[in-house]
Formats: sequence, C-alpha cells, structure tokens
Amino acid sequence: MSTVLEQSLGRSPVTELKHVGDKLAEKLAKLGIHVIQDLLFHLPLRYQDRTRISPIGSLSPNMDVVIEGDVMLADVVFGKRRSLAVRLQDGTGTITLRFYHFSGAQKNNLQKGARIRCYGEVRRGRAGLELYHPEYQFVDALSDLPTEETLTPIYPSTEGLTQARWRQLMTQVVMLLKKGRALDDLIPQAFLEPYNLPDLRSALLYLHQPPTGANLDELEQNQHPAQKRLIMEELLAHNLSLLKMRAAIQHDHAPVLTESVSLKAAFLANLTFTPTGAQQRVVNEIQQDLSKGYPMLRLVQGDVGSGKTLVAALAALSALEQGYQVALMAPTEILAEQHFKNFQQWFEPLGIELAWLAGKVKGKARVSTLESIATGTAQMVIGTHALFQEEVAFAKLGLAIIDEQHRFGVHQRLALRQKGNEISPHQLIMTATPIPRTLAMTAYADLDTSIIDEMPPGRTPVNTVAIDQQRRDQVVERIRGACLSGRQAYWVCTLIEESEALEAQAAEVTAQALQEALPELNIGLVHGRLKAQEKADIMASFKQGDIHLLVATTVIEVGVDVPNASLMIIENPERLGLAQLHQLRGRVGRGTAESHCVLMYHMPLGDSGKQRIQAMRDTTDGFKIAEIDLQIRGPGEVLGTRQTGLMQMRIADLQRDGYLLDDIQHWAQLCQQQAPQIIEYLIDRWLGENLHYGQV
Repeated sequence: MSTVLEQSLGRSPVTELKHVGDKLAEKLAKLGIHVIQDLLFHLPLRYQDRTRISPIGSLSPNMDVVIEGDVMLADVVFGKRRSLAVRLQDGTGTITLRFYHFSGAQKNNLQKGARIRCYGEVRRGRAGLELYHPEYQFVDALSDLPTEETLTPIYPSTEGLTQARWRQLMTQVVMLLKKGRALDDLIPQAFLEPYNLPDLRSALLYLHQPPTGANLDELEQNQHPAQKRLIMEELLAHNLSLLKMRAAIQHDHAPVLTESVSLKAAFLANLTFTPTGAQQRVVNEIQQDLSKGYPMLRLVQGDVGSGKTLVAALAALSALEQGYQVALMAPTEILAEQHFKNFQQWFEPLGIELAWLAGKVKGKARVSTLESIATGTAQMVIGTHALFQEEVAFAKLGLAIIDEQHRFGVHQRLALRQKGNEISPHQLIMTATPIPRTLAMTAYADLDTSIIDEMPPGRTPVNTVAIDQQRRDQVVERIRGACLSGRQAYWVCTLIEESEALEAQAAEVTAQALQEALPELNIGLVHGRLKAQEKADIMASFKQGDIHLLVATTVIEVGVDVPNASLMIIENPERLGLAQLHQLRGRVGRGTAESHCVLMYHMPLGDSGKQRIQAMRDTTDGFKIAEIDLQIRGPGEVLGTRQTGLMQMRIADLQRDGYLLDDIQHWAQLCQQQAPQIIEYLIDRWLGENLHYGQV
C-alpha cells in the first residue's frame, strides 16, 4: 500500500482534470464522485463493439454497428415529424441515417460526396434499414480514421452528462493511471492469489478499456475476473464496516446477567406446554451472551409460530431477576398490544410490573407511564418506536428486545443502546421473516444469529390454493361451511395504493358485501385507521369466538394468535411481497384443525405475481420462501429501504454474488489479524458518504 496516500488518486479532487470546473464537479457530486478515484470506480453498465467496420450490405435489424460510406443525398423530409434523411452507400449497399433533431449547418455539412463513419442501432424504417440519430465523424479522404482499439464503455449517467463527455473524462483518468499516479491497492496479494484475480490497477484498466477480444457476455454478466476482483473488495468493505460497528459496541460495558433461577422456575411451572428443543437451544445461546460483560447483539430467526416470544420472555427473566429493566419494541401497535397481553398473562402472576407505551398514550396516562419507567417501577416496558424517543428515560435498562427488526432502520435499533445510561443494554432482535443467508451475512454481519428451526407440537401445515377472482362465490360458500362448522376465518383486503384511508374503505366495502352474502355469520372489521382500543376489542372478540369472519387489511400480518382460525382468504395476493404473504398465511394453522389459505388473484397476472403465487403453493418453509423472494425482488426491497446505505452497492449484487460471502468473511478475519491498517481506507473507498447509517 502506498505510504503517501495524500498523493494518490483517492485524494485528488476531480477539478484536477482538464475541463472540469465547478459546474461539472457539481454534476459528478450528484453521483457520489468527488475525487479522481471515484471516477475509476464508476464502472461501465455495458459495452459497445466499435472496433470493426461492417459492410452496409451485411446489416440486419437490431444490430449495433460501425459503418462507413459516402453521402449520396441529404434531404429534409416532411411527414408526421420533420426529419433529415441522409442516404449513405459503401459499395455493398445503402442505408438511411435519420435525424429528428438537426440544424441547417448539420444538413449543409452532410453534403453529397462527404465520407462519414457512424455508429448506431439498425432498425426497420420507412425507407428500409435506418440508423436513428447515429454518432458520426467525417473521414478525411487523405488519412484513414482509425477504428476504436478497445470496446466502448457506456457509463451510468445523470442529466447534462453525455457518453462522449464520460469517455473524455475517463480517457484522462486512465492515462493518469497508466502514467503511474498512485492508486492504493489495499488488498494484500496473498488474499488474491488463491482466486487468480488481477491487481487493482490491471482490473480497472481492463474494465474501462476492454481489448477487442474481450468476452462481452462475460463482462455484461459481471463474471470477468477483473469484475470479481472489485466485487470481492466491495463486499469486504461492507462486511468490515459492520464488524467495526459491532466492535465499537462491544467496547461498551453491559450488565453481567446470570441465568434466572426462581423466576424461570415459576414461569415454566405456569406454562401448559414444554418449550421445544430448538427454543431451549436458542435460550442457552442467549444466556451465554448475557453472562458476558459486553452487549449481546443476537438475531433470533424463526418461522411464523415457532415460539420466538417465549424465548424472549426467558431472556427477559434473567435481567428482571437481577433488578434490571427490559424494553420490548414492536413496529406496530397491534403487534405491541399482542405482546403486552402475552407478557401480562406470563409475568403478572410472577409479581412483575409491566408498562405500555405507544404514540397514542397521551396526557396523564403518558406522564404516569414515563414516570414509572424513569423510577424503575415499570420493570418490563412494551411499546412501539415511542420507546426510543428522547423523553423516555429508563432507570436501569439491561435488555432491549426488538421484534420484526426489518421494519426498523439500523440507526433506530442502535438508538436503544443509548437508553442504558452508563451501561449499554443487551440487544435481542427477533424476526419471523426469515432472512436469506446471503443477506444475513452482510446486512446483519454485526449480529450473532440463532435459528428456531422446530415448530411446536400440534401445529398443522397450511394447504395453499390459488383461485381466480371469478370464483368468488365459491369462496364465500366455503367460508359459510367452515364457520357454521365451528371454525373461524380471515378475509384480507389489499390495495395497490399504500393508503390507510383507501385500504380502510376497501375493507369496509368488502365487509358490508360479505355480511349481505352471509347474514347468518357475525363479521368483524379491523384496519389501520381504527383507534387502538377499537382494534383491541375486535381482536379480543375474534379470539373469543364471538366473530366468525374477520375482514382486515394487512395490519393482521403479525401478532395475531387465534388457534381456532383455520381459513384465510387473501384478495389480490399478486399485490403483496412473498414475505408478507407468508406472514399472513401464518395466522392460520395455529391449532390442530386442517387449515387452508386461499389466494384469490385477479387476471391478468404478471410474471412476478405468478412466481409469488407458485412459491406459496409449493412450500410453507419460510427460509425457502425468503430465498425466492430475494430472487424476485432483490436485496434492497427484501430488507426494506430503511436499511440506509447498506444495500447501495456499486458493483456487487448479493443475489448474484452471495456464493462469495464465506470467502469474504474469511478475508475480513484476515484483515483484522494481518492488515488492520487497510480497514479504514477500504470502508471509506466503498461506502464513503453512506457510512452515516452506522454512526449512532
């Protein structure tokens, strides 16, 4: 690595380049390009082959070609749109160049006899084969214009930056690199040798100017060794940034929490079932973390209904028995309310004081709750994101439990650690949305992971069927039969628009229509615009069996546990993501009765809609579904946009490059042990201004 980093291209502003003033620098800054090194890492999207001149007589539609010939005529043509038509011949055939935007000077320059070389895509036009707005140059009759010696790169751009301008910039940058300007090759050669990968300089020179024999398919699929070299470096930078964040947290002091004895024994004695082997294993993993003097950071993954809440309760008892407070944060009020009721049933018989805090807790009730949290009277505090607002002060927070982590941003999760005063609370993160391994290894590299891979006894697999909307009457009859035989059902309404008002309206109309069709049934309605107490009352009635059919929006996606509900209808499932569909389906099959999920789709179905519905029919395994979801939607959408900075990769793609992550983890360990001096530079090179997500 260069010892004079300040002289490297990583420290040289773009304004050092010729013809780059403040205005152009401002445009480049929009793309995150500030120094010359940033330009080198601004890689082509694709390439064009302009190295060979094709005879006009050999052309066919949809070819990208370079041709050269003499102008036969150049005329302005009037039709639906005025255009300049230039007829070109080369002895093998003729073709028309058509320009819809042109000047008088351009027409005059393209006079009969002028020889030009042009590049463009061949299309069928009104006069046979045509090139629309081709790039062209005049060929001096006395000296041949050389063809391009390398493939021509096409760069990601922004308004006001043409490809010609990009190529001028990159030519300068490549020349600086060839002349020996310092570029810090941060990855030790020993890392690269087993993979037969080029050094950084060679990789960048190749990608900006691929030779004529380069494999275009390989380049466009990002499979070339030069690309793999950069992909591995970028993945390494992301991995190291999260490990750095983890190390910073582990320097903090956390309470040493030994296993609960008396509270745990009383808690287990009150249960009507025995925890599964998987639950006991995960509880042991958590307990080992809690007994260390630095903050636990553990992610517990478990499919819908696998018993994560019980695991969280047992972890909470270790903190509560030693006089520490526990906070449990959920993304929605309906889920937070469900947790509150569960913990009330479990913990109040043990003499543990609980508190509830959400945005809708106002006035005297809020003041009283905040006071009980601040004094420590409230031992177990359950709520929504209201828990990490500034006004909330804990007396002695020892453990923070976050449910459905993917609904929160990384910064929100980390904000809870500031609530521990002089000590940092342990953090237990739970999700019922299985995270594909490739994502877990990058998005949650700062967390240890536990998986509850066993379902409690008595759970029945859900049979999933897909039915066209036109068979709605048959579905209604099926509900009638199920409910009259003593079962309960859900009917979930979805809308394209993400609007609580519109969703509520759709649910209300559906509930009314179903009540008219099924007068003998008691039909309930729940949606996001109801008051918290109204929702709670309706859900309580449904759980008690007073409501036969619950019409709902996707607010019931998480947190509802009604074992007697054995039928779910999801209307327009093509509008939902796979993870959300799987979560909804998990609301049934929670008892011993045979359960069904009916996906009532609306034709025509798009490709992704078909894929999602097929996946739901093929498997009930949440991890398989998560992998398919990753293939369909990509990592950014699967994790959610709130994971700021994390998924904004320049060249790496977690779906495509996930197979490299085991090697990346090995590289990260080697970096920490053998080359710690490169870590800061690597993170800065690849994450730069995206680093804010970890700065809490």
